[in-house]
Amino acid sequence: MSHLFRTAQRFPSFNYQGSTTPRTGRQDLIKNESMIQTFWTTTRHRYHSTPFYQQALLHNHYQLPPVARHTACHVSTPWFLFLSHPATTDTMRHVQALSSSHLLRPWATCLYLDSMARRVPHGRWRTSRSQRRHLFTGASQKPRSPDRKFTSSIPAAIAFAGLFTWWLYPTEEFNRLSETAKRVEDGKPVCDEDKDDEPRDRNGTSAAWSHFASAFETFSDAATIEWSALSDKIVDSILPEWSKMIPGYVRKLQREMSMAPGSLADEIWNEAHDPFIHPEIRHSASVRVSNQLCDEEKEFLARRKKVTRAALARFLGIDEHDIHPDDVPVIATCGSGGGLRALVAGSGSLLAADEDGLFDCVTYTAGVSGFCWLQALYFSTIGRRSLPRVVEHIKSRSNIHIAYPPVAFHSLISAPTNKYLLSGLVEKLRGDPRATFGLVDIYGLLLAARYLVPRGELGVCSRDFKLSSQREHIQYGQNPLPIYTAVRHEIPGLDNAGRPASDESAKKEGQKEAWFQWFEVTPYELFCEEFGAGIPTWAMGRKFYKGVDVSPEKGFHLPEIRMPFLMGVFGSAFCATLSHYYREIRPLVRSITGFGTLDGVISGRYYNDLSKVHPIDPGTVANFAHGMHGKLPPTVPPSIYDREYLELMDAGMSNNLPIYPLLRPGRNVDVLIAFDASADIKTDNWLAVADGYACQRKIKGWPIGIGWPKPDETPAQHVKQLEEAEAATTAEAHVKLQEAKQHQKAAEKAQDSQNKNNGKSAASQSAESSEANKFSPGKPGSGDLGYCTVWVGTMQESTTESPPPPSRALTDDEAATELSRPDAGLAVVYLPLLANPSRVPGINPGTTDFLSTWNFVYTPEQVDQVVELARANYDAGRGQIRETLRAVYLRKKKAREEREEAARKERARGMQMPAFQNGVHQSSTIEPPTCGSIL
Repeated sequence: MSHLFRTAQRFPSFNYQGSTTPRTGRQDLIKNESMIQTFWTTTRHRYHSTPFYQQALLHNHYQLPPVARHTACHVSTPWFLFLSHPATTDTMRHVQALSSSHLLRPWATCLYLDSMARRVPHGRWRTSRSQRRHLFTGASQKPRSPDRKFTSSIPAAIAFAGLFTWWLYPTEEFNRLSETAKRVEDGKPVCDEDKDDEPRDRNGTSAAWSHFASAFETFSDAATIEWSALSDKIVDSILPEWSKMIPGYVRKLQREMSMAPGSLADEIWNEAHDPFIHPEIRHSASVRVSNQLCDEEKEFLARRKKVTRAALARFLGIDEHDIHPDDVPVIATCGSGGGLRALVAGSGSLLAADEDGLFDCVTYTAGVSGFCWLQALYFSTIGRRSLPRVVEHIKSRSNIHIAYPPVAFHSLISAPTNKYLLSGLVEKLRGDPRATFGLVDIYGLLLAARYLVPRGELGVCSRDFKLSSQREHIQYGQNPLPIYTAVRHEIPGLDNAGRPASDESAKKEGQKEAWFQWFEVTPYELFCEEFGAGIPTWAMGRKFYKGVDVSPEKGFHLPEIRMPFLMGVFGSAFCATLSHYYREIRPLVRSITGFGTLDGVISGRYYNDLSKVHPIDPGTVANFAHGMHGKLPPTVPPSIYDREYLELMDAGMSNNLPIYPLLRPGRNVDVLIAFDASADIKTDNWLAVADGYACQRKIKGWPIGIGWPKPDETPAQHVKQLEEAEAATTAEAHVKLQEAKQHQKAAEKAQDSQNKNNGKSAASQSAESSEANKFSPGKPGSGDLGYCTVWVGTMQESTTESPPPPSRALTDDEAATELSRPDAGLAVVYLPLLANPSRVPGINPGTTDFLSTWNFVYTPEQVDQVVELARANYDAGRGQIRETLRAVYLRKKKAREEREEAARKERARGMQMPAFQNGVHQSSTIEPPTCGSIL
């Protein structure tokens, strides 16, 4: 090893592992002498013993960034041997070209050494001092001053995002893999079991995985920048310090995802075949076609009622023995979307409900976006079904952005978190040759790396990464049943690959309105009400054909899809259509002088087209309805049968409150408590959006016309609008929807002209009114909504001649009377996230900057403020919620007693009738004595 020390003396000094104290190459070499010796021993080849190769290896080792140098000494395989291959004629032809690139010089040199070692006999390699000096060339690196500051990380973030986006969509091959081509044999779709036409490479590896590996290698090449070639002053003024560690992070992640023997990806794929780790792979799954609840959920309801009975007795102050099980109301809570704001505010609302004793009375919880993340945390080993623990976890993890590269990469490349985070990705791409990888997958990985990993990272648990594992926490009814939601955007006029069809009939079909199909995911089942079908949750991610799952290998099924991907899907608001994006910037466009005409053109002529374009692809899962022609209800679009994959996204694209799953027949919800932390509470009336769903599904009991009141609208006008909006057929509904949009545009145009006459733009008018009133409770008697508002529906049959009047908010005096009516329907309790200056001064959801939907960094103090605001709003409606539940309980009790009394009278009447009939029958059968008997 003496020649290595002499070689190290010629190297310039550098900072080892980011240390501020310069160390010489000799000192670092002494520190790592045993490590390098072990490194050579484990990778011994016949050409490693050449002195020149050892010097080259050492020099190349110190050309790496500090983190990469540290990594290279801890692995059993040299970092460059992963990329080098046995030299061939074609390889040698490109070595010189690669060597000319300063970016690829280390790899090309090692490839050159590899090829030469195979061609030159051992011990006959001789080089001169000049050759050894100039074979590796690079600018000297001066010791960095510890007080040097970095001005901005924005350019590095933009460059990194650009490289990542280019890597995701580099070639047409990726687009081909992303499309679902229709496979036809003899004019019929072909099952994977009937014909093995899955794309694979020469080695039999999944084509999706091969493309991912090659694309990742390309990205790694582009990200590997030798910063020493640039001036230190330029680098320090443009890029932050952490940007120099990205090449090392990427190389290590690439090494772990290489599928080479002993790599992390290879370990994950081998464990995917282990039934002791993944018990679900031993079982086949089939599609359940029924609108009824699954058997597991029915069993849960029976057990949960026993728990809620005792909780309701405590909540209302009644003896448990005095409460009949049939009198216990089914209570459901739902939380809105809104990113991290919804996660923090939802935790505060549930915490207040838990402290009040209400949460133990709840049977269902449903969420959109951030509230789905909250449910996942609550049922994880991190939250341990304790809302105070969930709040503390959020405070400890939300102070760093999910996409901050050093922290995110650390979770992805360090054990034990990397294995749990990347398992779903490896199994998806390796097990499904046609699988895709996009921004939703990356977003889910970043979310899970931040919030499914506890502080300290050593307490990470594999059960937290499978949604079906939550069954153990609800199997005895000890906790509410969580419902996660996502939607699929059905766009008419597209072919099976998602492209506009060319024939005229399809073009006419494409002129129709698009709609959203809701998918709910519980620990038991993935279900779509429009399909009238579902599959077990543990079978999510498998391919299905004609109602049965298709295994990628004989006797093997893919493990359940992982929670990181699902978290990305649940919160993928960035997959919205262009119309959603334009709605965000529309106030700015309308505020610019002269852009009113442009706004009219976009929102008028092209708005329907914008609502059908998704600039970012949603996440894809295997379509369980594939090939089920004629087996599903007629409400299923015909195109769904020929698609292999479903594109799912944030359910907030349709309704930011998950009301629809809670109205599903069989759940029989009596009280719905909605916690709304949306960014557009008043402008987008999410409660009123459910009116159309209730009318379409013919759901009894839903309070029609609830939500924030519209300005300048009387109840009579509202009844007339509801009556005119009723449609008997789908075609009539489309016509009425177009008419409603035209009326809305005409009203907006008239309002704009009125604002111009007043000398103010529409945006300024809207800003003045919204800033004054938005996220503030309404005044008593004004008809506006406050911290807590209650509505109740009716079970009366509606007719065309006399439609039911719109429901109005109940006051404290009339709530008990209206809720106790025999024909009363569903009670809706609405708690929006509003400003509460008396309890939490200085925090307003409409004006506070850090409460933006797109903010992903909250300090512990900010988390406490938002949680306290949600608790304050709940406290304002605490008494109203308690009285609502009491009134519903008494109504159900009275209805049960009346039924029992009617049944007793019926039984009593039934017992009297047979006795009377028997008496008449016996008297009529007595025969008079005959003459013979008298004689």
